[in-house]
Amino acid sequence: MPNPETVPLEKANSYPKSIPYIIGNEAAERFSFYGMRSILPTFLVAQFFNPALNPGMQTVAEAQANEATHFFVSLAYAMPLIGGILADWFFGKYKVILYVSIIYCIGHLFLALFDTNLEWFRYGLLMIAMGAGGIKSCVSANVGDQFTKSNEHLMSKVYGWFYFSINAGSVISTILIPWVYNIYGASWAFGIPGILMAIATIIFFSGRKKYIKLPPAGINRENFISISLYALFNAGKKKKGETLLDVAKAKYNPEKVDGIKAVWRVMSVFAFIPIFWAMWDQNLSEWVLQATKLDRHMFGYELLPEQIQTVNPIFLLLFIPIFTYWVYPFLDKIGLKTTPLRRIGAGLILTALSFVVIAILQTWIDNGEHPSVWWQILAYIILSAGEVLVSITGLEYAYTQAPKSMKSTMSAIWLLTVALGNLFVAGINTSISNGGFFAQLEGASYYWFFVGLISAFILVYLFVSPRLKERSYITDPDDEILVAAAAPHGQ
Repeated sequence: MPNPETVPLEKANSYPKSIPYIIGNEAAERFSFYGMRSILPTFLVAQFFNPALNPGMQTVAEAQANEATHFFVSLAYAMPLIGGILADWFFGKYKVILYVSIIYCIGHLFLALFDTNLEWFRYGLLMIAMGAGGIKSCVSANVGDQFTKSNEHLMSKVYGWFYFSINAGSVISTILIPWVYNIYGASWAFGIPGILMAIATIIFFSGRKKYIKLPPAGINRENFISISLYALFNAGKKKKGETLLDVAKAKYNPEKVDGIKAVWRVMSVFAFIPIFWAMWDQNLSEWVLQATKLDRHMFGYELLPEQIQTVNPIFLLLFIPIFTYWVYPFLDKIGLKTTPLRRIGAGLILTALSFVVIAILQTWIDNGEHPSVWWQILAYIILSAGEVLVSITGLEYAYTQAPKSMKSTMSAIWLLTVALGNLFVAGINTSISNGGFFAQLEGASYYWFFVGLISAFILVYLFVSPRLKERSYITDPDDEILVAAAAPHGQ
């Protein structure tokens, strides 16, 4: 009788039964998040920071709105680190997602009830940040948990559809909610996303019997922080030819140490991601405010400034299957292998080009012109292509490159790059609103500053990325397997 371990595992072509519930939940939740966020900058200016529409106060009011928006987003994307730790160490992903979603719903209720009270409105934003952030790393990692060795080859496509659901919810919400805000006011515009968040929670709960629920790993001494600190404080024991972390193998399981080394390799890639998010997230704030100064007539209809951002998810919905089923296979076929690091590098370059378009557009506005919104749409198209290359790749990379005990936490670290990028932009806008050093970044010079900044990051990335290596971990419910040996990754 042949040894079962030597028999090739037959690949299954069926998706896990829990996937529809996860994707449905994500679509409704993202509707709620992007719906309220679509009108946030313009609402803050009109309701709280410059309700009298004083032209002399507009620049400072817009900077205050951008500051508040980016601080909110920064908190929302910093919270996944806490949610990931709670899920991995204590409660498991399912319980964290379910219970934190309730806080999320209450936050939306606050926005709808207190749209004329800035203090209580901010409490609502705080709860939404806690809710959205608390579940975010768990949801994306929960997708990967549903796969076994027999169907893991389908994971990449499911992550594509997972991202597709995010943008499907975003498309509908960014068209509908600005219209509701314009016709029915802020209470309804913030209330409808709250209803969708309640629906998202119900969808997730309905699939409770379908999920593969990996138990929390618990706190153990062989964790990322303990091993990293031990290696740091015992650096003097490093032998010739060893890396710094190899020192920890004298005290800890060598396989665990290798897993931590893989996480640090991932973080060396993630170090280049905050600048992407610092620029990407401006399409939902700074670009929206820029749209108020454009000629927005299209096909005989004048779009609302908040509706222009819908172009981003629309083109994402188009680009995801195009890149997945045509662009990547074609480039691989002709010998230009589309490795994750190459995709990320190309995405950073496209992001820089999108801001070049925005900077030129702002120059025309500064000169008193009233340019067509089609120029901003061009920038959105370029940015959307860059997002496919950077964000989808990073979402999958965060899961596949992490050891079993670090799945949710690694996803949280990926999301922390969003928080860092937004925190940086919030700081820039704080300086502008307070008349500080960056107040000199007026008009187009603001956007050219970011073009120069990401260009410097790209140059460093092109030097560093060919020297990085990859180890991919895929987890099934029973064990952890290494599916790809360490190999040079990049050029």
